[in-house]
Amino acid sequence: MGQPAPEDNVITLLGITLTGRPRWIQLLICSAGFFFGYTVNGLCEEYVYNRLQFSYGWYFTFVQGFVYLALIFWQGFRVKHVLNPWKTYIKLSAVLMGSHGLTKGSLMFLNYPAQIMFKSTKVLPVMIMGAFIPGLRRKYSFQEYVSAVMLVVGLVIFTLADAHTSPNFHIFGVIMVVGALVLDSFLGNLQEAIFTMNPATSQMEMLFCSTAVGLPFLIPPMVLTGEVFRAWTSCYNHPYVYLVLVFEAMATFIGQLSVLSLIALFGAATTAMVTTARKAVTLLLSYVIFTKPMTEQHVTGLLLIAMGIILKMLPESSSSAPPPKPSPQRPYTKVSQHEVEDGREFDERRVSENV
Repeated sequence: MGQPAPEDNVITLLGITLTGRPRWIQLLICSAGFFFGYTVNGLCEEYVYNRLQFSYGWYFTFVQGFVYLALIFWQGFRVKHVLNPWKTYIKLSAVLMGSHGLTKGSLMFLNYPAQIMFKSTKVLPVMIMGAFIPGLRRKYSFQEYVSAVMLVVGLVIFTLADAHTSPNFHIFGVIMVVGALVLDSFLGNLQEAIFTMNPATSQMEMLFCSTAVGLPFLIPPMVLTGEVFRAWTSCYNHPYVYLVLVFEAMATFIGQLSVLSLIALFGAATTAMVTTARKAVTLLLSYVIFTKPMTEQHVTGLLLIAMGIILKMLPESSSSAPPPKPSPQRPYTKVSQHEVEDGREFDERRVSENV
């Protein structure tokens, strides 16, 4: 799949053109890709981490990064298609790796229910941080904040009802997971700011640059913790694990592109709400498929989640909704009469500028 010309500013997802479609169809397509990718991701992680007891997050992320790069090149993207400065993606990757490391490290001090409870609140810091990101300065209405709070509280209630153990808090773990939340809020808003300030940026560029720059960040923790050596030995004895990792990477590749499409079209906060709602849907499906008993706490959580989603979908009053910002326009170069007459020479000059 070739990349669209930058001046077209057409957003596509795996060959499906999203630009020009109704908003609800855009949301449906992107959400479907995200749900598919991360449902497969969850199943693969369940198999590798729980069934095989392989806990090598840094190494697995490193391997899957190369799968991402191979898929991106197969899609037709090349380094010459990069439009934004590389220093932008260095900042982005540093934030991403920091969030990943703090999230992973917090499990040494917090049990899983406690971490999930904190991570479920991600949408709120994303909305707050959006007001402070240069080039974005996004404002949200009271209705959007209420919707986000309902969704977060509902998911926390449902998650704690589903937990077999109570949340276990430790001050170091709380500091680490709060730090991860702050970095997460920066990450989504920085991505949205890049799409906003340069609408010609493609999702493929964002994923390629974040992966290419992020891979070297994974090497120090792998080597310092000795994980790379343990993981290499375990995977050498169980080579089929690499097949699972490749399959998982292909699915999450679709999920990642879907998330970036959501950010480009709807912004970081709406994307965070979709990713949060995905956790609720996954939990609900586990109850439907495995016919687990539901308590009043589960029902309360589901009702709050549903109310939050419905409130988000309701149109806001025109008085509270800010006027839409005009789409950024690409500057046009004046054309001389000589260039108009010599069309072929002018076309060649424009092509050389865009390469």
